[in-house]
Amino acid sequence: MLRSTHSSRTYLKGEVDIIQKTVLAKQFKKQLPFQIFVWIGLLFLFLFSYIPMFGIIIAFKNYKISSGIEGIFSSSWVGLAHFKELINDYNFPTLVRNTLVLSLLKIFFSYPIPILFAIILSEVKNVFLKRFVQTVSYLPHFISWVVVTGIAFAFFSSGFGIVNDALLSLNIIKEPLSILTDPDAFWGLAVSTAVWKEAGWWTIIFLAALAGIDPSLYEAAEIDGAGRLKRIIHITLPGLKGAAIVVLILTIGSMLGGGLVGSNFEQSMLLGNTINSEKSQIIQTYAFNIGLAQGRFSFATAIDLMQSVISVILIFSSNALAKRFTGQGLF
Repeated sequence: MLRSTHSSRTYLKGEVDIIQKTVLAKQFKKQLPFQIFVWIGLLFLFLFSYIPMFGIIIAFKNYKISSGIEGIFSSSWVGLAHFKELINDYNFPTLVRNTLVLSLLKIFFSYPIPILFAIILSEVKNVFLKRFVQTVSYLPHFISWVVVTGIAFAFFSSGFGIVNDALLSLNIIKEPLSILTDPDAFWGLAVSTAVWKEAGWWTIIFLAALAGIDPSLYEAAEIDGAGRLKRIIHITLPGLKGAAIVVLILTIGSMLGGGLVGSNFEQSMLLGNTINSEKSQIIQTYAFNIGLAQGRFSFATAIDLMQSVISVILIFSSNALAKRFTGQGLF
């Protein structure tokens, strides 16, 4: 009797496994186009993100490009020598200051603007106007920083810039403003161009979060006599809380590179020059000029590795603080 019971249970378990496998196979076949896209993305990530991570080892070696791929493993160890060289460099305090100040200014100005813009667009009732403004606002995201730099030169050049010509013709100024070469004007120029280029793009995320808010909440609040401002404060802003926290954590994590609010590297390379280098040179441009341009790949790798480690620490720290004070986080 016990044997027959045991065999029946084994048979039933086998049948259940077959049914589950059949269901999974049908689901996989149904999702085949999406599965292909996912696996292509994972393959791309593996080939271009994970495999190159083996090159991190050259940050601790005296690697020469002439030694090829074999040199990654055969080069002599130097330990933390490249990291010490960077920290002891007389330019290091200036590089850190410029990188942090530029990133913090971008976060301070670029982070709240998409939220405010999304709230304003959500209050616009004219569908055509709303879509037109949204489209115009995020189009600059698709313009490269090279083109943005060209636009900046066309507007702010001291020789032929539109702004200087207008101010001179109105007798507001007597001499052209050297905005592109003035060190004190670089941070403002970098932040303003980053806001213009990226604010509309990040608004899409907050508009998507607003679309998830139950419309009945607004209807109930309106029936209870809540005005537009109170509805924004008590319904719209709490509905944006999750998306705002995620974006803030990602922004803080990319603070050293400014990846989410405009590339610090591209701005510093294109808008920076020998005259405003006091404020425009950052850690990434230093790694490029001293490391890659001079063939010191080990030194450049050490700088990038240090930035990556600090970015990971910032992400985990900001996520922990967000979960502690708001109860929500990225993970």
